[in-house]
Amino acid sequence: MKASPHVAVVGAGTLGLCSALNLAEQGARVTVIEAQSVAAGSSGRSVGVVGTQFTDAFDILLRVHALRHFRHWENHGLGFHHIGYLRLARTAEQMRLFAQSVDMQTQAGFRSRLYDRDELKDLVPHLSPEGLEGGIFGPDNGFLDPYEMCNFIAEKLRSIGGEIRQLCKLLGVKRRSGGFALETEKGVIDCDIVVNAAGAWAPAIAELFGQSLHVFGERHEAVVIHLDPPLAYTMPMVMDLVNGEGTGLNFRHDRQGELIAEIHKASATRPEDPDHYNDQCEDASKVHLAELLLERVPDLPGARLGRGWAGLYPVTADHLPFVGLVDPAEPGLVTAAGAGGYGVQLAPVIGQIAADWALHGSPVSAPGTERLSPTPDRNVSHIGHGEKLAEAEMLHPQGK
Repeated sequence: MKASPHVAVVGAGTLGLCSALNLAEQGARVTVIEAQSVAAGSSGRSVGVVGTQFTDAFDILLRVHALRHFRHWENHGLGFHHIGYLRLARTAEQMRLFAQSVDMQTQAGFRSRLYDRDELKDLVPHLSPEGLEGGIFGPDNGFLDPYEMCNFIAEKLRSIGGEIRQLCKLLGVKRRSGGFALETEKGVIDCDIVVNAAGAWAPAIAELFGQSLHVFGERHEAVVIHLDPPLAYTMPMVMDLVNGEGTGLNFRHDRQGELIAEIHKASATRPEDPDHYNDQCEDASKVHLAELLLERVPDLPGARLGRGWAGLYPVTADHLPFVGLVDPAEPGLVTAAGAGGYGVQLAPVIGQIAADWALHGSPVSAPGTERLSPTPDRNVSHIGHGEKLAEAEMLHPQGK
């Protein structure tokens, strides 16, 4: 490999830009190509939560790496709102898992503690504890603006010589000795390595290279909740979902007098076409969301639904991202896709691992993350995969 290879990163969302920045910081020449504009895809429609309240050691390991990057960027001007993250437990077994999570997080350097049912109102005075056993709370967790994050990273990338070509759709690929000639709307780009970080468009990009990539575009909706008068406290992120159990309702403070709410759970059986999906929140979804909110926070002052929107979670069959090689015989094509609803918070570590694969042939800076590689047993279709998903959840509970 060249001492300073030219790497083309496809996609200017959080995964693509984090991959590009990690590559450039290691000395690679980097060109990001984006069919639309920075953060125009799933990243710009995310609610931007960053949390560590998971019950699986591997999930926490990934966030050790991710939070290291976030802390560094925050020290250099990235806005990060530390409002805290509360995950609710409905059963004694979930509380047992949460107790284990506290221990794992403590070992990882994260602050976290358990709250029993009667203490939940100390965190969220308007919360109804009906049907709950308690929860786990991380005071240092919070949210950021994904659009701001993408532009922050883009500026850092440009400052060290990286290039971002917007409105530059990838049209075709020709292989050449030791690399690729990428045919784009703005001419041909010769490169040594390609990172496919195109989110919900990643399968279409993979197809241009003759590969099959099974990333499922799962549609999710979010709504602004207006409050009049504003709350006298800052609402932390509240999530009602543990390892697939719960309603999936989550909500958090956004700004004075406003919350953002969504349902982090879906039952779609077919992937959405990222070029032709309804990007507005449907009325039926607003009604369902309102019903769940009335159950969990029944007395919010003057609560009313505001604007809504929809975005795509690019998910894999086992709900772990793909980071690595689809085809080991083609080490010059690295995939970084399929992070689902955790794309923003995992982007820093996914970018770190993708850069390792591109430049070193393995995730040297994050040992143990080889399991994220899109191997044949993982890179499988979502269609008719219910039994496989159930088995995957049993083997690897995601704490989603």
